[in-house]
Amino acid sequence: MKKYKILTPIIVILACAALVFCVSSATAGIRKANNEAYMLDRMQTVLPGSSEFTQEEYSGEDTSIRAAYKAETGYAVFVAPEGYTGEILMLVGVSNEGTVTGLQVQQMTESYGLGAEALSDFKFLIQFLNTDGSAEVGTNVDALTGATVTSKAIARGVNSAVGFVTGADTSSSATSWGG
Repeated sequence: MKKYKILTPIIVILACAALVFCVSSATAGIRKANNEAYMLDRMQTVLPGSSEFTQEEYSGEDTSIRAAYKAETGYAVFVAPEGYTGEILMLVGVSNEGTVTGLQVQQMTESYGLGAEALSDFKFLIQFLNTDGSAEVGTNVDALTGATVTSKAIARGVNSAVGFVTGADTSSSATSWGG
């Protein structure tokens, strides 16, 4: 009798695990298609007028560039500059002429109420539109209040994306944390 008391929960757990595995396997294609559609929508948002994107190889020295996609009107570039508390994953649209057409902060771990405001502070983000790789906090970009390091990191990411498209050197004399 004790054997069955022990075997019953084990059988139930194994059956549940098998069910979860089957459902996960069955929906893998749907999840992949949804992720691709989401990424296409994001890239079309930062690079208006483009409908098809082809991933480009990148083997340069700028370690903040994660991926670049070529389209009819320019490039969508994923960059991840180092912020105050970690990487800031951004998607930057850059026209073939080398100007920023759109910017989205995708993911970050910056301080709540300070650097994290870069996710939604449109007055801050809009300053980068139509820049040409020369975005500099304190010169032509106003920093987020209390988040200078985050603001400088975003400026470096935008400049790196433009540099990828134009071939410009975006190296900076600033410290690695943006000070």
